[in-house]
Amino acid sequence: MDSYGPAAMRPTTLSPVSLVGIEHDFDLRRVRGLAGGDPWVSGVTIDGSSVVQGDLYVGLPGARHHGASFASQAVDAGAIAILTDDAGMLLLDRGIGVPVLVSSRELRPLVGSIAATVYDTGSLDLPFFAITGTNGKTSTTHFLEALLTGLGLVPGVSSTAERRIGATVIPSKLTTPESAELHAIVARMAESGARSVVIEVSAHALTRHRVDGFVFDVSAFTNLSHDHLDDYVDMDAYLAAKVELFTSTRSRRAVVNLDTPAGATVVARSEVPVVTIATVPVDGPAPAADWTVEITEESLDHTAFTLSHDHHGALSARVPVVGRHMAANGGLAVAMLVEAGHSLAEVAASLGADGLIDADLPARAVRIPVSTGPAVFIDSGHSPDAFEKTLSSLRRLTRGRLVAVIGANGDRDTTKRDDMGAAAALGSDLVIVTDHHPRGEDPAVIRAAVVAGALFARPDVDVRDIADPATAIRAAVSDAAEGDVVVWMGLAGKDHRELDGTTVPFSVPDETIAALHDAGWN
Repeated sequence: MDSYGPAAMRPTTLSPVSLVGIEHDFDLRRVRGLAGGDPWVSGVTIDGSSVVQGDLYVGLPGARHHGASFASQAVDAGAIAILTDDAGMLLLDRGIGVPVLVSSRELRPLVGSIAATVYDTGSLDLPFFAITGTNGKTSTTHFLEALLTGLGLVPGVSSTAERRIGATVIPSKLTTPESAELHAIVARMAESGARSVVIEVSAHALTRHRVDGFVFDVSAFTNLSHDHLDDYVDMDAYLAAKVELFTSTRSRRAVVNLDTPAGATVVARSEVPVVTIATVPVDGPAPAADWTVEITEESLDHTAFTLSHDHHGALSARVPVVGRHMAANGGLAVAMLVEAGHSLAEVAASLGADGLIDADLPARAVRIPVSTGPAVFIDSGHSPDAFEKTLSSLRRLTRGRLVAVIGANGDRDTTKRDDMGAAAALGSDLVIVTDHHPRGEDPAVIRAAVVAGALFARPDVDVRDIADPATAIRAAVSDAAEGDVVVWMGLAGKDHRELDGTTVPFSVPDETIAALHDAGWN
């Protein structure tokens, strides 16, 4: 992975802001540095390793450590002031040497507003778009990116896969960056010529105030399914976190997909005007919605659809990826643009040849380019619903056997592992369970839970436990023939694996291509 320093995600032309002004505007009290001059703040960070000269370093309480513990290192790196809470104040070195501000209120909700002030993001006259949901956020984000580019509104993009700032592409660590970093990125996007902004917003981002300080012109909801129950007590709490995006302080308008029952709940709880969208199912009518997506053609390389609205008319388009759910995400992106004020005719004119939404979807049902052998896909989906949707789409197009290579991550939601195994067993002919990111857990225990779920759902399924992922994909490919389809789900999208506190380089595309070549396919 290329290394990008903190400065790569900071604006370079903004004027600094007075620390005294921040102190007064946000009702902070200065407990040290009373006699000195007034420093000028040019950046904000909560990450001691990302400090740039001129930063206000905010020491937040954390799960393991308080950020104030790293204040001295932040000052050494160039921080010109510290902001923390009363607990953090007790952890500061007495001779820290820079002004210290303390807030009596919870700090995390303040960071976004302070960052918006320092980076002046509130003054940007750009359309802002947000996408939330369990699955489909990243593909919808990149479909929207392609459409906006076709309209001449080249966006800055923040997704699970990457941050795109002009010509600079930076791999993502979090689905949504922390608020201080996100405001800096958006300011840099505008400085680099972005004419719109698209941000993928996770439930964690809303719970942890990562998008505070932004109001989105159009926000979208894709779906809700089993995930993140290690962070939320139940699915209702998880949904409530998502619904926060559709309050009047965060969004102006919304487009909500009704393909999962949670969509109707989002509509009912939304504080902003909503239009709805639904996909016509294989059997039966679509739910009543303002927009409908009807799939007109499915292949291993693309999915075509017609998007219809009683008032706006119809648009025929296609996405360069397999899956009815991917077409639904493409339709959602189009509906967002119409809600932003673009006509359907404008959007149609922006499409590529044969109505293509020409998006580059990182690790989303990506087909490995070989001319012989089985069709092989890699996909980053890592939830039961993602498995079910991808496998059901591939099943309809598979002449031979469908082989699924899957795994579950350690130190994450343990309650979904058996359901992931079940989804794979019900959707494929051969399931190979392997290790992905075990982190601090015993990988054998993780695999056993996935295997148990597969066998419980379908006792006669052919399921194999192969710990090493490189060996697993080789087993899948060597066991496949022309007409078969192999899909490796869950690990794609990263260039490493996380093993018990260490990061090990690992490329899913490279290993898959090597496996195909080793099996004699090219």
